[in-house]
Amino acid sequence: PACTSARISAMAAQPAAKAQKTSSEDTPGGGADPGLPVVHLLDYGAGNVRSVRNAIRALGYAIHDVESESDIAAAAVLVFPGVGSFGSAVEVLEARGWVEPLRAYCRAGRPFFGVCLGMQLLFESSEETPGAEGLGVIPGSVTHFRTAAGAEAAEATHDGNLQLTVPHIGWNGVAFGSDKAGSYVLDGVDGSSKVYFVHSFRVLQTPANADWTLTTTSYGGSEYVSSVQKGNVVAAQFHPEKSGATGLRVLGNFLGKHLGPGAASLPAVPAGAPTPAGGASVTLLAKRVIAALDVRSNDAGDLVVTKGDQYDVREAADGDGDKGAVRNLGKPVTLAQRYFEEGADEIVFLNITSFRQGVLDDAPMLKVLEKASENIFVPLTVGGGIRDYTDAAGRTWSALEVAARYFRAGADKVSIGSDAVYAAEKFRESGQKTGETSIEQIFHVYGRQAVVVSIDPQRVYVEKPDDAAAAAAGYTVVKAPVPNADGKQYCWYQATVKGGREARDIDAVQLAQACEELGAGELMINCINADGQGSGFELGLIQAVMDAVTIPVIASSGAGAPEHFTTAFNATPVQAALAAGMFHRKEVTIAEVKGHMAAAGVPVRG
Repeated sequence: PACTSARISAMAAQPAAKAQKTSSEDTPGGGADPGLPVVHLLDYGAGNVRSVRNAIRALGYAIHDVESESDIAAAAVLVFPGVGSFGSAVEVLEARGWVEPLRAYCRAGRPFFGVCLGMQLLFESSEETPGAEGLGVIPGSVTHFRTAAGAEAAEATHDGNLQLTVPHIGWNGVAFGSDKAGSYVLDGVDGSSKVYFVHSFRVLQTPANADWTLTTTSYGGSEYVSSVQKGNVVAAQFHPEKSGATGLRVLGNFLGKHLGPGAASLPAVPAGAPTPAGGASVTLLAKRVIAALDVRSNDAGDLVVTKGDQYDVREAADGDGDKGAVRNLGKPVTLAQRYFEEGADEIVFLNITSFRQGVLDDAPMLKVLEKASENIFVPLTVGGGIRDYTDAAGRTWSALEVAARYFRAGADKVSIGSDAVYAAEKFRESGQKTGETSIEQIFHVYGRQAVVVSIDPQRVYVEKPDDAAAAAAGYTVVKAPVPNADGKQYCWYQATVKGGREARDIDAVQLAQACEELGAGELMINCINADGQGSGFELGLIQAVMDAVTIPVIASSGAGAPEHFTTAFNATPVQAALAAGMFHRKEVTIAEVKGHMAAAGVPVRG
């Protein structure tokens, strides 16, 4: 699509690394802070590299941005946080003339740490972009997870409630190769530790790459290579900058080996169960507990975290009929930091009034992301206003440019709401992809794993499961969790836009399927009727969506107690569940939720 080519051209033409920086982050000229060991960072302008910067700084190192071939040659340590699609990255590296310098650097065995796509690019090729050549430092090709193996995966892992979804998103373990268990990179990390993954493509271990394999991870009934090392060249499929204390420890071990200790101490990794030398052969993906923060301006213009009752975020009106104040449950950065420290697996910021303005006009929300990402080392998702729009000055911004600004501010994923509904409607009507919808634009440059679609449906009650009108429209009817006032016990779920204010002629299942086809990598399933009720997740809706798609699903709306999480994970194959109000008000803690899950045998990250 044209939008992809334009984005790649812009990334290649801009000065290296400038896309991720602001004047407040770096010393003049992009140089390093004086007196600190220096890490050379290769930032080619795609995705959230701010978090890698923050992790390096948190460990006490300075950063010098790679801007030329000579910078690569001069690097004592080179960190390459690859983000996005294989083909886009190769195209940018080729345009800048960096392919051969990088290949020579790694083949010479000089200190290199690649992250996610930065690991995949070390291989010869990828199924993601046929014909694109990787660096070829490691023999072999990167291949796609096989979703058709879901049933076999469930049998192979002895998990009858496993539904193989792609991307592989979440906290999984790493199994140490028997000859690599003593690697300095893994010092202080035991076999029970979990790290954060988000990817659709992986490298299978082969005899040709066996001497490179540092760790493997299990997903989909098979083991794939989750990190590599040969001498000074190290790379990880997981994101150390998003893996809490464990990830910082891994990155810090590498930097400390080659640059000496940083100005900060390495974080201690929480103790886990003892693991024999060589580690366990099978790892287990944890179910994620996510904290969500609905952010909006109050009547005084201050950004606050609020929470709705069936999407109404105001207190009850007073006796004079004046509208009630916006519920204020705290400051966004303060609450997000608290949830990180309490063990949230991810944090979601939802800018719930952004449909009224442009994201690029909303500097306070961008500042919230920038500030939060400085000290929060788990994934951050942000939603609100991801769409094409024209600002007050008449400048038109694409959804891709809006998403890029969020990524540069510290987001790892963006959540699309109303615009995804409009895109799905057009796709279902025409049967054609245009490449111009917000989902497609972001997918083609940043990859499926960067796109979350938030679905906000409401119940529409019907008399019976085979309701003729619903069947004619192709709507999925399920047993409602509660009957309506007329005693009807079945419903379908009507999608809405504009924060639930406008209903559309498409149901949640149709919307989910269309969004997956367009390039969404994850779905956040809300329910307006359940919002703020504290009676549990809408399990029938969640199961109906999961039966229809092969991408991960987040259960949202309705949680009020720890058992609601456990029930959702035991009753459906959902990969993650989200809560807001009960955490904000300290009615339930994240530790209590995870404790309840663990006691019921649900895998969790400690």
